[in-house]
Amino acid sequence: MTDLSRYPITRKWPAQHPECLQLYSLPTPNGVKVSIMLEETGLDYEAHRVSFDTQDQRSPEFLSLNPNNKIPAILDPNGPGGEPIALFESGAILIYLADKTGELLPQDPQGRYHGLQWLMFQVGGLGPMFGQIGYFNKFAGKDIEDKRPLERYVEEAKRLLGVLDKRLAGREWLLGDHYSVVDIATFPWIRNLVGFYDAGELVEFANFPHVDRALRAFLARPAVQRGLTIPE
Repeated sequence: MTDLSRYPITRKWPAQHPECLQLYSLPTPNGVKVSIMLEETGLDYEAHRVSFDTQDQRSPEFLSLNPNNKIPAILDPNGPGGEPIALFESGAILIYLADKTGELLPQDPQGRYHGLQWLMFQVGGLGPMFGQIGYFNKFAGKDIEDKRPLERYVEEAKRLLGVLDKRLAGREWLLGDHYSVVDIATFPWIRNLVGFYDAGELVEFANFPHVDRALRAFLARPAVQRGLTIPE
């Protein structure tokens, strides 16, 4: 049996199936990127809930795997060369899982780098901007009288959605006809923006019909529907 005991995170979240990939997460836009990817590829994994309510992400055990105290993170007992590997940062995990399975990221160098640029577009643009809208529209920031921060992020969100809408015009998915890690990274954040953050009208989402069409197609996928609820 695989021994993961040298990883302190397994003391707080014991592995019932240590031979499987271990996922430490929560169903947030970043968290579900990885659970959806795992469901799409069919890899065996065991999910552990990292509860923000009890500050699990700040526990010594979690920090031993991710010193940046953010979900998701993984521990794969079957990493490169057959050795365990622990990873954090959702974008890095998606690339790792795509390379491990040979799925959902183009294998040819041209296609791969084009895919990675759009993945970085989500990681560096969509996620941070949409997250700020959530803070200023739904959470504590909504009580700030100065509305300029929210206005700034709303305008940038509109610009980014415009980039995506133009990209999706005439394409089924962000990389063309083939669904990929780029879609898995991008659409959970758009879902959160117009749903949980209740910012659809704020960003004038109706003006981005190609994004809306692709979002609906994404949410209709069975693996996506499962991944959005993991960990329970």
